[in-house]
Amino acid sequence: MSPRILIVDDEPSLVRGVSYALEREQFEVEVATDGLAAVDAALDHAVDLVLLDSMLPGLSGADVCRRIRERSTVPIIMLTARDSEQDLLEGLEGGADDYVTKPFSAAELVGRIRALLRRRELDRIGSELVREVGDMRIDLMHDEVEVDGRRVFLTPSEFKVLTLLASSPGSVFTRRQIMERLWGSSHVGDEHTCEVHVSSLRRKIEGDPMSPERLVTVRGSGYKLVAPAAP
Repeated sequence: MSPRILIVDDEPSLVRGVSYALEREQFEVEVATDGLAAVDAALDHAVDLVLLDSMLPGLSGADVCRRIRERSTVPIIMLTARDSEQDLLEGLEGGADDYVTKPFSAAELVGRIRALLRRRELDRIGSELVREVGDMRIDLMHDEVEVDGRRVFLTPSEFKVLTLLASSPGSVFTRRQIMERLWGSSHVGDEHTCEVHVSSLRRKIEGDPMSPERLVTVRGSGYKLVAPAAP
C-alpha cells in the first residue's frame, strides 16, 4: 500500500511540482490549501505524513501543527522559507518532526520523507511486536496468532491480511489496499481474489464464518477488524 502524503500549501506551482515528484515515486497525494482544511484532512483521511507550509492563510502552519498534535502522531515535515526562522521554531515546538527549507530539490524532499517514514515504521515495529484486538493476540515477531487463547495457524498471505487489518482496528481497508499488501506493489491482479483470502481467514478466526464478528464486511467499501461484542 503506497504511503499517502498530505501537502498543505497555498502556492499552486509548488503544489503541482511536489505532487508530480511524489506521485512519480509511487506516493499517493492529497492536497489542502488552508489551515482548517489541513487539520480536517490530517485527522480524518488516514494520511501517513504531512508536508506543512509554515505560512498559510487562516491558521498558521504552527497552529495547524499544534492542532494535529492534539489528536494525532502523524509525521509532519515543515516547509519553510529561509527568512522564516520564527515560524520554523514555532512549528518544531508545536510537534513537527523535521523541516525542509525552500527552495528544495525533489530528491531532498523525497529523501526526508522516506527517512521519516522509515524511522516511524521502525519505532512502530519496536513498540508493537504484539497486537491485541479483543480476544485476538497477534505476535508479529513469531508470526503467531491466538484467538480466545487458542493457537490459530495461518498461511503467510492470511497473516499479511490480518496484520494489515490489525494495524488500525475499526478502520476500513479496501480490497485494493489488501491486495497491494499481499502483492507488495500498486500493480495488483483481480481484486476479487481478496474475497478468497478473507473467506479463508474467517474460517480460522471466527466462531461462525457465515456470521463474522471479528473480520466484518463494510458494504461497498471493504473490510475491517473489530473486537467481537461481549456475550
